[in-house]
Amino acid sequence: MISTAAVVGTGLIGTSVALALAAKGVRVHLLDLDESAARTAASLGAGTVGRPAAPVDIALLAVPPGSVGEVLAVQQSKGLAHSYMDVASVKSGPVGDVAALGDPASYIGGHPMAGRELSGPLAATAALFEGRSWVLTPTPDTTTQTLNRALEVIALCGAVPVVMDGEAHDRAVALVSHTPHVVAALMAARLQHMPDDATRLAGQGLRDVIRIAGGDPNLWGDILDANAAAVADVLAELADDLSVAVTALRGLATDSTDVRAEGMMHVADLLSRGCEGRKRIPTKHGAPLRGGALVRVLIGDQPGELASLLATVADLGINVEEVTIDHSPEDRSGLVELLVDTGSTVRMEQRLIEYGWRVQQGSAPAPQGRPAPAGRLLAEAAPAATA
Repeated sequence: MISTAAVVGTGLIGTSVALALAAKGVRVHLLDLDESAARTAASLGAGTVGRPAAPVDIALLAVPPGSVGEVLAVQQSKGLAHSYMDVASVKSGPVGDVAALGDPASYIGGHPMAGRELSGPLAATAALFEGRSWVLTPTPDTTTQTLNRALEVIALCGAVPVVMDGEAHDRAVALVSHTPHVVAALMAARLQHMPDDATRLAGQGLRDVIRIAGGDPNLWGDILDANAAAVADVLAELADDLSVAVTALRGLATDSTDVRAEGMMHVADLLSRGCEGRKRIPTKHGAPLRGGALVRVLIGDQPGELASLLATVADLGINVEEVTIDHSPEDRSGLVELLVDTGSTVRMEQRLIEYGWRVQQGSAPAPQGRPAPAGRLLAEAAPAATA
């Protein structure tokens, strides 16, 4: 059993791991070139600043992909830990660096599939990894003891281990993580010079698309540098589809019936393929999302309003698969959409109204892919409860 650990790098991921381990009784030592970051993490309860007097059971290297090999070699030479794992979002490069610079027997690659658009220790939370996949990429040199220690770290963080080959991992994250960040950044860049009156029209759809564009540019530059070829391959496929979409939309703007028909066919195909792809994303229970129905509730902008609604739903004993919020700053209100099993919607609507919530009755089935965008707000009951 792990009783001691070290975290090298006290940013979002490193501090979150430290918080999770410390909460389970593990003695955690925090190391960072920026000692103020380590002190901040310690003030949050993540551990104590400084090197341990004796080697810890396992050290977590929360450093950029290009630094893993060098940092591992330094820490191994100083006898920091018996085993080491990284959390870099790219695996092929670090594995090669470790083989060249360090001892691969006590090392295992790792990548928790969790994060936030914020960075630094103050953004950390012990619950960051709960229910999330955490990839491990052992090499033929990795000892069984190191693998078992890494698995214990994952269990203590509440994550789900997934063992993969390093190159397969890099191709997968290029599609599910790295390219989406580039696309979000490209879309957000379109907004730099948008007129103020246009920004006031921005709704939840735009916010969903650009949310991750707020990530640390330096960190993401390192990530993209380490996985450049795989990301470029995905972007090339995306560029092909974008080219078809541009041509199709130009066609819809013409007067030619034939050109418009062909354009609409391509647009419909693109939207349909998007819905089919969206269905491949697992729900919180691990199964692909296959529909359900939306219950829509209008809430006020008072502090605690959303928490009060979710507490009411929990009291009803109805499982919610997804929650989306469309917030209107001008109206100081928001529309909360709760994706639930189709058979639960009528009972849920009726009970929420009884509790005093404003419900848009007659919730529609969620489209195959993701919940439908918010429609017109209808106040059907008494004013919403306040927290």
